[in-house]
Amino acid sequence: MEFLELISAAMGTTWEYLVNGAVTGWEYLSNSPLAQVVTKEWTILSDSNALLLLGISALCGAMIGLEREHAAKPAGLRTNIMICLGSTLFTLASVYSWQHVAGSPTTIDPGRIAAQIVTGVGFIGAGVIMRTGLHIVGITTASTIWLVAAIGMVIGLGFPLLGFLVATCATTMLFLLGGIELHWDHPRE
Repeated sequence: MEFLELISAAMGTTWEYLVNGAVTGWEYLSNSPLAQVVTKEWTILSDSNALLLLGISALCGAMIGLEREHAAKPAGLRTNIMICLGSTLFTLASVYSWQHVAGSPTTIDPGRIAAQIVTGVGFIGAGVIMRTGLHIVGITTASTIWLVAAIGMVIGLGFPLLGFLVATCATTMLFLLGGIELHWDHPRE
């Protein structure tokens, strides 16, 4: 019964009122505070195309992630999708927080969160670069992580076509140049 009491508290009423109440469950749920919040949020999301932008972001992260999986690199499909989605979501939150929470237009520097994305992703990228003897590995993976975050930010700012084109170009370059590098004679080795 504790779970039902918790749900009824979140909806702003008591469990007894729901069981013995004067309104039907559907009637109450459609007028509950929870329904009002969800309705408001859905209106904001559908007006802003945020869900579409997140979908495009996942696709772009997956394109680059598939190449990284194919190349058997540690930051593969899931990692690149999460980085792209996360940076898109942070960017959307930065832009929409001023519009829908503060009630003012997006003129108060939403780039502050974007700057923190770059810093955080740089930290993640630095963690994948390893030196063993004379060899340094992970530089392409680190730069790919950085690029995927930038793609997510561009999509979050409302430029999904640009993000998709950059992801397509990057994926093509990674596939083609990866194949060429296999046949290249490296003087470092």
